[in-house]
Amino acid sequence: VQLQASGGGLVQAGGSLRLSCAASGRTISSNNMGWFRQAPGKEREFVSVINWSGARIYYADSVKGRFTISRDNAKNTVYLQMNSLKPEDTAVYYCAANTQVTYSDYLNRRDYEYDYWGQGTLVTVSS
Repeated sequence: VQLQASGGGLVQAGGSLRLSCAASGRTISSNNMGWFRQAPGKEREFVSVINWSGARIYYADSVKGRFTISRDNAKNTVYLQMNSLKPEDTAVYYCAANTQVTYSDYLNRRDYEYDYWGQGTLVTVSS
């Protein structure tokens, strides 16, 4: 499966962006999908995860209440709506797929639980 992340850009603090992660090569409708980010000089960190059906979701505390993850299995795409952006949200954002398990309601939060990754999209939030 190939994952293509898009939607990043430069935005002022308080603004919004919507990231998309389009999958190709096979369907991801039975797989959990996650978003991670990596800020300059820092380790990659978990942002959010959505289970295969979209019924179960989990967010990192740092983005809870501001970010919303969703998916459209008909379009083979996962989204991350980011509102009230802060300068500390500046990072390269990566989407990831866990294709090793299907129809799982366990919400994967560790990067080693994902086996396919997108190329990343840069989000820069200016103060």
